[in-house]
Amino acid sequence: MKILDYFKELTGVTLHIKPSVAHNKIQIFCDKVGVKKENLLDVLHSNSSIRQKFIDYLTTNETFFFREFHQIKEINSLIDKTKHIDILSLPSSSGEEAYSIVIALLEENFTNFKIVGVDINNEMIQKAKKGIYTKNKLRNIPPHLISKYFTLQDDKYIINNQIKSFVTFRQLNLFDNAIYSIGKFDFIFCRNLFIYFDKETKNKAKNILEKLKKDNNSKIFFGHADLF
Repeated sequence: MKILDYFKELTGVTLHIKPSVAHNKIQIFCDKVGVKKENLLDVLHSNSSIRQKFIDYLTTNETFFFREFHQIKEINSLIDKTKHIDILSLPSSSGEEAYSIVIALLEENFTNFKIVGVDINNEMIQKAKKGIYTKNKLRNIPPHLISKYFTLQDDKYIINNQIKSFVTFRQLNLFDNAIYSIGKFDFIFCRNLFIYFDKETKNKAKNILEKLKKDNNSKIFFGHADLF
């Protein structure tokens, strides 16, 4: 299907593995934006607003705080606490991973760091900047840390401004040259992204991530499902 090919060209994500699911989601999207399915490809080419909505709709991923936390804790054993540390979270989704890293480092009394969170999904980036979460998203966080770093308002948990101050979120595509504008990093968290790529795209993405490392001592963390 040409739309699936175009989506891969835009994002690197391969939806051909489950075409029936993809086709259903595309039809739902067309109904939501009032575009006929047979006209969607032309609209995506010509309308940048609908194109971004299309990307947002098909790249929304579920995540939560302290996911694969053993990797986050590993930073504390690797960092040189006499130096400034730069960390990249990509894809950052709605911010849970980046904020989890902040909490883990602050709990070790380390504050000389900055995190950049990057995601192709603009809707997720806006949610990350707001930092408002449901209780289910915090299910892995010990109660004393929830009290310390979150404010309960109605039935939502708002992350403290102290945590937010360590993170900058950017809406960027890994495969655009603009990705190099964010700098280079000591630690890169790129987890559960490669599961959506074919072999060729995985190699391309890995080469880009290698270029975002500060030096040979920089470390990239992949998700347990990211097979090469």
